[in-house]
Formats: sequence, structure tokens, C-alpha cells
Amino acid sequence: KEIPVNAKLLVKAGEIVPLDGKIIEGRSSFNLVHLTGESAPVVKDVEDDVPAGARNLESAITLLVTRTSSDSTLSRIIQLITQAQEAKPKLQRWLDRFGKVYASSVIGLTFLFAFTLPWIFSINYLGDEGSIYRALAFMIAASPCALIIATPTAYLSAISSCARKGILLKGGITLDALASCKTIAFDKTGTLTTGELSLTKVESLQNKPLSEDEEKKILSIAASLERHIVHPIATAIVTYAQKNHIPLIEIIDFKSQPGFGLQGQYDGSLAAIGLPEFISSLLPHEQQQTFSEELSSVQRDGQVLACLLFEGNVYLFRFTDSIREKAKELISILESKTNITSVMLTGDHANTANSVAKLLGIEKVYADLRPEDKLNLVAKLSQESGLAMVGDGINDAPALARATIGISLGKIGSATAIDASDVVLLNDDLHLIHWLLNKAHKTIKIVKENLSLALSVIFLATTPALLGLVPLWLAVVLHEGGTVLVGLNSLRLLKK
Repeated sequence: KEIPVNAKLLVKAGEIVPLDGKIIEGRSSFNLVHLTGESAPVVKDVEDDVPAGARNLESAITLLVTRTSSDSTLSRIIQLITQAQEAKPKLQRWLDRFGKVYASSVIGLTFLFAFTLPWIFSINYLGDEGSIYRALAFMIAASPCALIIATPTAYLSAISSCARKGILLKGGITLDALASCKTIAFDKTGTLTTGELSLTKVESLQNKPLSEDEEKKILSIAASLERHIVHPIATAIVTYAQKNHIPLIEIIDFKSQPGFGLQGQYDGSLAAIGLPEFISSLLPHEQQQTFSEELSSVQRDGQVLACLLFEGNVYLFRFTDSIREKAKELISILESKTNITSVMLTGDHANTANSVAKLLGIEKVYADLRPEDKLNLVAKLSQESGLAMVGDGINDAPALARATIGISLGKIGSATAIDASDVVLLNDDLHLIHWLLNKAHKTIKIVKENLSLALSVIFLATTPALLGLVPLWLAVVLHEGGTVLVGLNSLRLLKK
């Protein structure tokens, strides 16, 4: 908090950028996934802005602070959360207010009937047929016990059932809001996908088919170059090599070019891996144009790409953000069985977002969104129809708070996102969203049944009680019986 604007900070590899700033020395790549939703690391050079909360992946940089802690990107996101929660519609429990008025009315009517019935029916005040006896029977029959427990017992049963399934709800009112949702907006990175890159394909830039031995050799060189690097692409390559039992080799004259790539010597030849721009700079001038043309067609499919140069040949490594288990099944069920529209909101690039959306069957995609863009879009969609927002990152938190219902993932979700949400999926199981929606609709149905049952008992017993047709003991039986039935009906929600 005491660091002023224009102060200089040294941010080492692996550290979190503490304040918004501009790089004045060094070059590195940064993980912005929790801030922007972009799964691939972003390279930042001198004069580039770096937001607070970004993780430095490769090399030390010197940062010139451009914003204080109170005005940093993280602070502004937290402010957006506060504003969104204040703007969030508050669903009032009209039954609570009605219950207070109703109870007062019953007591008032009891005294009124006790004193006025003798004038109307010419009966005594005392005795089994007296007005006081009838008024007491009326008060017992009309007591709102069943009415009062009709709602909370249903919600408590539903909340308990959800907890046993690994779903935490911030109150029964969450179920009301869920039942009204017609649209579900999903964040991409970390929600629909795992947020971890995986190697999907290795190919020659010249479109020459690789033999099994050639592919293993290329993977061995790549994994050997990347084995000591902390970077999502490096992790994906090394993990793939380990799973496929590909041995590592010795690389000599190893050099790291932060923000560009890695290079070394193997078997007397240059071996280099990194960004396409880095590999292009190592090629002869006459090959650079052809290389750029080949890459332009490949990069349009939205996949993350790395290149390896060895013995004058260029090889492409394709990476994708792995689709989360059951995500596609959930989208299909929502569209076919619940008539709920699914949309994707992400800070990632449009090509990458559209590629993932196509795999999942999501038609509406909003990409390149900043946290404030997500917030504004969610506010708009929430006004059109009830909207549930599912996310996990800091950048999702304002939208989670502003949505009709915010749903976060408990295992990988940031503390900020969890705090801003109404529902937490403890096991990150997206498939439970469909179950939760069904539970919300069933809860509303049970609440309506309880209210109908409670009101029916009241109306069926109060008028006969005033006419002297229902004795005091029978009024007690009807009243308590109605209360027990309401409670038992609510317990049906405990079923998984």
C-alpha cells in the first residue's frame, strides 16, 4: 500500500506481479489466466503494461509502477464485485412479511369473534357452544404454524440434500433464483476447460508424414529442451513425453531467450523451440516468407502453437486446453431437456473460444472480454431473463456477483470467485448443475404444495369452527395434522 507510482520493482521468475506497471527492463511471459481467462501465456516486452496478479513465468523483469494498490487491476475487480452485489436484485420472502400480518390478524379476529358472535347468533359467551369457545377453536384452526414452516422446511431439506451431493448454497433463496434462470453463461478457461494445456499433435511444417521413430526423436529433443522450464507449454511437452515413455537426451550449449524460446546443440545441429517468431528469426531469409504463410493458415484454428527447429526442418506442436469431463454432456442436456440456453463468456481470443464452443455445441460466444465487459454483459442478460453464471477465476468474480445466480468451482476456483458466488460445486463436477436445476424446480413445487396444504386446512377448519361444528379438540387435531403433513412433504426433498 505504501509503494508509490513510478517506483521500480524487481519481479523474479515465478513471482506474482504485486502492482500494475510497465516493463522498463527485461522480457518474459506471464500467466494471466485468472485475470483475463487467456489460457496461453502472454509475452510482455519493454514498454508493455503488466497487470497486478499476473504470474511471471520465465525471467526477472524491472517494473515501473503505474498504479497504486488502491487503483490496481485486482482492486478494481474487487470494487466491481462490491458494486455488482449491491446492484443484485434482492428476492424478498413475501411469506415472512405475510406471516407477521397474518398472525396479528388471527389474534385480532379471535377477540372480535368472541365479543360479536353473541350479537350475531344470539349465543352465550361461555360454554361449549359459547362465542369464546368458538373463537378459541377458530384461533387454533387458523394458527399459521403449518404456513410458517411450509417454506423453511422445504428449503432446509433441499439445502441438506445439495450438501450431501457436494453443492453448497448460500441460502434457500438461491433455489428460487435458480428456478427462474433461462440462460446459463459459462466461463471458458478453467470452467468448461481444465485450464491446462495438453499436446495434441506433432507435425512437420512441410506436411511430410512423420514416422514413429522421427516423432519420438522430435519429442525427445523438445522435452529435453523444456525439462527445466516452468511454463504451461513446457509442462505439456514434458508430461506427454513422460506418459509415452520417451527418453530425454543431453542438450549442450543450452540458452534461454526469455519471452522467445530455447535453443541448444544436439548431435552437432541447432535445436530450438519457442514462438513462431523466434523460430522464424533462426531460419534463412529465403525460408522466412514461406514459413509465415504456412503458419497463417495453421493459426486460424485457434490452437496454441509452438515450433521446433532441428537440422533445418521446422516441426509444429499443437496444444489445446483440455475440455473438462462431462462438460459436453451437460451442454447437450441443458439444450435438449431443460430448454436452457448456454452461452460462453471468455477473455480469451475469439479463435480459441470459437474452437472450444464448436466442440461443446455452444452457439453463442462472447470473447475478448475484460472483467468489466463481462459484468456489463451479464447485467444485460440478467435483465432479459434469469441468468446463472458459472466461473472460477478472479476475472469472473464481478459477473458471478451480478448474475441472478453465480456458480463457482470449489477446488480450482479463486477465493474471490467463491466469495462472490451463490453456489459452490465442491468437487468441480459440472454435471451436477443439471441435478441442481431439477432440485430447484422440485423445491418450488414442494413449497407450493405445502402452502396449498396449509391454507386448505386453515380454510376448511376455521369457518366450521366459528359455526360451532368443529370442537376444540378437533381443531387441534386438524391444526397439528396439517403441520405434520407439511413437514413430511418437505422431507421428500432429502432424496438425492
